Amino acid sequence: MNINQTILTQALQLLGGILDRDKLAKPIHFVVCSGSSLLMMGLVTRTTRDVDIIAYISTEHHTPGTLQYASAMPDFLVNAAKRVAADLGLDENWLNTGPRNLLQFGLPEGFIDRLYSKAYGEKLTVSFIDRLDQIHFKMYAAVDSGPGRHVNDLLALQPTLEEVELAAKWTLLQDTSPVFKEILTDMLKALHYESIIAKL
Repeated sequence: MNINQTILTQALQLLGGILDRDKLAKPIHFVVCSGSSLLMMGLVTRTTRDVDIIAYISTEHHTPGTLQYASAMPDFLVNAAKRVAADLGLDENWLNTGPRNLLQFGLPEGFIDRLYSKAYGEKLTVSFIDRLDQIHFKMYAAVDSGPGRHVNDLLALQPTLEEVELAAKWTLLQDTSPVFKEILTDMLKALHYESIIAKL
């Protein structure tokens, strides 16, 4: 089943309720990006198939608010997500850590300060990334995968020239190869952002 904003809200509320009733579940806070974050922030109207966790945020008292690599989902979260999938008819892997490696390569400056966070019960907090960071990620994804939904999402965000420049410069930090820069340059030309190229 494709996920729209209503289903996404239901899924996260159900997930939080399951975790609250699970005595073995620990408080967890994760950051999501891509389509699910775009939906929740009201930035697009299209559907998505999954919820992408980019990182966890520490809930420990000695490191509150610290971004942590999402190497895997803990068992209690995996089990709860499977129950949500069964109840709502979602893909079994509707909640996953697919884009976790973006954390290792460096996130846009000010990323964590721009997060929008929402609690779903006592144990689950989900942070959604800001529009500016979506522009950065969609720029990178569009160069990496070519024309399609990522380009469409990027255009739907209606970035300013300044935002395109920031995103393009960050994107080049993710892949420093000449081929990648050439693909980025070609895409900027195709999207009529030629004035940015000389600044890269």
